[in-house]
Amino acid sequence: MDRVTATAASNRANTRSGSRGLSTLLLFVAALVFAMVVIGGITRLTESGLSITEWEPISGAIPPLTQADWEHAFDLYKQTPQYREVAGPAGMTLSGFKFIFFWEWAHRFLGRVIGLVFFVGVAWFAVKRAIPKAYTWRLVALFILGGLQGAVGWFMVVSGLEGRTEVSPYRLSAHLLFALFLFAALIWTALDLRHREPMPARLTGWGIFALATLFTQLMLGAWVAGFRAGYVSNSWPDMDGGFLPAGIDWSQGVLFAITHDPYLLHFLHRWWAWVVVAVLVLFARQVRPISRPASIAIHSAFGTQILLGIFTVLSGIAIWLAVLHQAVGALVVAATVWGAHELGRRRA
Repeated sequence: MDRVTATAASNRANTRSGSRGLSTLLLFVAALVFAMVVIGGITRLTESGLSITEWEPISGAIPPLTQADWEHAFDLYKQTPQYREVAGPAGMTLSGFKFIFFWEWAHRFLGRVIGLVFFVGVAWFAVKRAIPKAYTWRLVALFILGGLQGAVGWFMVVSGLEGRTEVSPYRLSAHLLFALFLFAALIWTALDLRHREPMPARLTGWGIFALATLFTQLMLGAWVAGFRAGYVSNSWPDMDGGFLPAGIDWSQGVLFAITHDPYLLHFLHRWWAWVVVAVLVLFARQVRPISRPASIAIHSAFGTQILLGIFTVLSGIAIWLAVLHQAVGALVVAATVWGAHELGRRRA
């Protein structure tokens, strides 16, 4: 009897240890996704996204190694509308091409690393029989989501290779939002594994409300990036001397303006931010009695993000500030997911 009890206790201890190790793995993968979002921001701001015109999942991991390889890659880029209409007339040289190629290659290479780390790591836990039964399909779904993210990225790039000098703003927003959804799903699953309650955490009404409000702001931000709407005004809190910018084109209707006009998109993004702040303040108050650290993280993240947004506008979209703005945006997502999970644990 004592032997059976000891064996059962040992199995429970191994399961707890495995769950915590798997949770750490998922948080590490989430950190890699965060790094990919940051590098993606640099890629966008340096106009590097169209420098690699082919999607080669395996061989593409190796960059050009010889002068002939570089010349060939540059020749492929010269066939794109972006080079013919923008980069070429601006006098881009092979050296300049190598710079933009590096950022796009680094972005894609990190995507490959993320897939490899996730697959090998989860396979190791599977061999050790350390994956709780309820999580097998969730991990499979996360792996599929990661693969789809790569496909969405190529779908975005294709939109800029023919007939456009940049990628579609809507495909850009899909690529970014998909990445942030994967980032959030990794964190949520990792927290479920770390706490291992009898029931996994469930989204509450407050969690859905906060995340939906934040999602709207992230989508507007992605559209602002895609339409280069950040450049239409470098003053704050006014926009070129007025509350509502004078350059909005209403001629094709309100819906078209909301989804296409750079002036209106910039206006909506900067003022919807305050709706997000109000909602997250109330949301953090719900979280505080359960997890004070999560509440502090939410306040710290959105407070920093607001300041970075203002400074980015005033700087005329300085690249380093714009990259920080995107990075902290991902941290706002992480903090909000953490808070929603804490509320969801109580509900479960």
